[in-house]
Amino acid sequence: MIMIGKILKYMRTTSNLKQSELSKLTNIPQNTISQYETGRIQPTFEIIERISKNCGFKINFVSKNDNVNSENIDRKEI
Repeated sequence: MIMIGKILKYMRTTSNLKQSELSKLTNIPQNTISQYETGRIQPTFEIIERISKNCGFKINFVSKNDNVNSENIDRKEI
């Protein structure tokens, strides 16, 4: 499960944000962000979504026939 941590770190560093800056934007403690990035703890989908939005990314789910992302699906459908 370390892969999600690497992805979160990639999003943050690509956005030229320090952990402390992302912490302020997302209201997630800096030490928690660090633990996500190192794989010590796993974030919920909502946390991943919050981090990705603040880093300028969106989450996509792609299949052969469809492309769904966090912006084009209504949470009430789930």
